[in-house]
Amino acid sequence: MNSMSKTILKVNNLQKYYDNKAVVDGISFEVAKGEIFGILGPNGAGKTTTLEMIETMREIDGGTIMIDGINVKNNPLGVKKIIGVQPQTPSFQDKQKLSEIIQMFAAAYGEKVNPKKFLEEVSLGEKINSYAENLSGGQKQRLSIAVALVHNPKVFFLDEPTTGLDPQARRNLWDLIKMVRDRGVTILMTTHYLDEAELLCDRVAIMDNGKIIALDSPKNLIQQLLKRGFKKKQHIEQASLDDVFIDLTGKALRD
Repeated sequence: MNSMSKTILKVNNLQKYYDNKAVVDGISFEVAKGEIFGILGPNGAGKTTTLEMIETMREIDGGTIMIDGINVKNNPLGVKKIIGVQPQTPSFQDKQKLSEIIQMFAAAYGEKVNPKKFLEEVSLGEKINSYAENLSGGQKQRLSIAVALVHNPKVFFLDEPTTGLDPQARRNLWDLIKMVRDRGVTILMTTHYLDEAELLCDRVAIMDNGKIIALDSPKNLIQQLLKRGFKKKQHIEQASLDDVFIDLTGKALRD
């Protein structure tokens, strides 16, 4: 992180216990404004629990979290006003049109928005009068991003956003995440796809057993591994099966 960058999120000695076992074991890190910060790790490492404590969705057992100068534990309502959350499994009212869903979420924050504008930003403009139940998995993910941005949050959280998506939808979501970042929004995300983290994240924290065991940019972490003497058989392909799939079927999103 650039030392000149403004810190928008500061986590200090964060702890969470279940049945006297630490699932988040005293972790500390900072995130700069405008950064895409990834939290990686195997299942059960504490990634989602960490995100949920930062998002005010889970009680903090120890330590402190500050978002843009607001203490999460002491002022959760103040935090909720400046963050957006895209859940791992988005769900919406089936018999609601997309335009109505956007308006409903905006109203919850006291905002009035143009639903078509928000839907067009996530390539759903032509679906404005469709019902959520008729959307594909990728479309529901994009809709969940749109509703999470209706109040112009400063920090945006994504929990495994591309799980289960086809290659076109996945790549489109990558572009959408970059677009959100380019608007000045800080992004925290978890993912099991390491190629995704390497492409999108400025820095990543790798968690295991509730602790952060490495934190740096993907490039620096790779260089550190090589300096420790890591070698693997060199086998460079000009393209991958993923590239073949996209080339044959096209990058355009499908309904």
